[in-house]
Amino acid sequence: MIRRSLLTGAAALFALPAFAAHGVFDVRDFGARGDGVTFDTAAITAAIAAASEAGGGTVLLPAGHYLSFSIRLFDNITLLLAEGCVLEAADPAIHKGGYDLAEADLPEQFQDFGITQFHCSLIYADGASHVSVIGRGMIFGKGLAREDPGARWHGATGWIAPRSADPKEITMRGKGIRAIGLKNCRNVLVRDVTILQGGHFACHLLGCTNATIDTITVDTNRDGIDIDCCRDVRVTNCRVNAPKDDGIVVKASYALGHKVVCENISITNCHTSGFETGSVLDGSYRLSDYRSVDDMGVLGRIKLGTESNGGFRNIRISDCSCENTRGILIGVVDGGVLEDVVVSNIILRNPVNHPLFVRQAARLRAPEGTTVGACRRVRFDNIQVSGADGRYPCGVQGIPDAPVMDVSFSNVHVVSSGGGTAADAARTPKEKREASLEVSFMGILPAYGFYGRNARDLSLIDCSFDVEKPDARPAIVLDDVKGGQVTGFAAGQVVQKNGSEVTLS
Repeated sequence: MIRRSLLTGAAALFALPAFAAHGVFDVRDFGARGDGVTFDTAAITAAIAAASEAGGGTVLLPAGHYLSFSIRLFDNITLLLAEGCVLEAADPAIHKGGYDLAEADLPEQFQDFGITQFHCSLIYADGASHVSVIGRGMIFGKGLAREDPGARWHGATGWIAPRSADPKEITMRGKGIRAIGLKNCRNVLVRDVTILQGGHFACHLLGCTNATIDTITVDTNRDGIDIDCCRDVRVTNCRVNAPKDDGIVVKASYALGHKVVCENISITNCHTSGFETGSVLDGSYRLSDYRSVDDMGVLGRIKLGTESNGGFRNIRISDCSCENTRGILIGVVDGGVLEDVVVSNIILRNPVNHPLFVRQAARLRAPEGTTVGACRRVRFDNIQVSGADGRYPCGVQGIPDAPVMDVSFSNVHVVSSGGGTAADAARTPKEKREASLEVSFMGILPAYGFYGRNARDLSLIDCSFDVEKPDARPAIVLDDVKGGQVTGFAAGQVVQKNGSEVTLS
């Protein structure tokens, strides 16, 4: 809770509007111009201070164009962006001023700068309760940075970021990296807003409980919605276009300085895509020519990971669709346990890589002594995939000392391009025990429908894998899979078992 002593001075500068008793604080009554030229940060901050002094209320940004640096929210504050409102993130490279400085209390030892630091956001709250960002207005992150200083952990035991002297961090001072960042908050609501170019993260929650993100539209050039180390979060009815990074991603990083399970998360009735940035909002839906570091194309997917220190529990992804994105990727690579995950009623159109994949590895970007995690009790059900790239089938990939366990695919129907050769069928995919979550390093896989390696109790029930062109590869290849079943499979499609013990029927 903000101390009243911090608010008294700001509140005393302005007489409360007559209707403030009704809990609405119009930023224009505190000096905001909304002309897209004048800096309105001070006026918005003063309105928030007055609302906080009154015990809470709604801070209203009516129709207009507001230019601002950091806006901090406190207990019982609703920031309402009215229809016709544009809140533009100022650019410190051309505007006088800067964003609030990043936190100075926690080094980025096992995760990147952007995952840890929240105060350098356009809109943020830290430790607040009953905080909301709502309305049909737009947040335009024009002046937000798209990159942070990058990975800083270096894998060294006991390594701590030299915060006061690191030139990479110095370059970020005064810059903003996200549109909305909420850290250690309770009872959160983000609803109806539109975010265009949200910086490194458009809407990012860390360590929050009881949060709802509903009916927001994100059209951005980095991450869309990130849920990290949170509990009881609902992401519903959202539209996220993110060609250059993940659309909706759940993480369990070490950003709070200790391991926190990310649990009880539901992602329902959402749509992600990888079209050119801005083309969803303008209705043109232009295909993006973005090529990522693995040269596989756009991202825009739904993902659990990569950061997985705390693990994942009770995650539901349902009634969603993904178009022109990477597929749905799930796994742990930094220790932690992933368990009780259900992915159901999904439509994937034109995925650029593996439509569905579960990955277990041992990158172990984590404190000393962290052991390999576990991936278990994952269910995929009622999923339709069309336009898939035949080189990259669905699959699971564990490691010999930590196989993926108890994963099932039922009523999964995939149509891919096919075209695999005999040479593709003879390939033995690379294994990288200490790799990240991404599976593109495996290259073309030796099956056109499903590839499984290092798994226990794997089941494929009433699934179909069809190809548009003849394919010389088996439909399913299983390497070192023990237990489970393949049932209801189409006659004549080959299941190749290499050292695997799976029941076929």
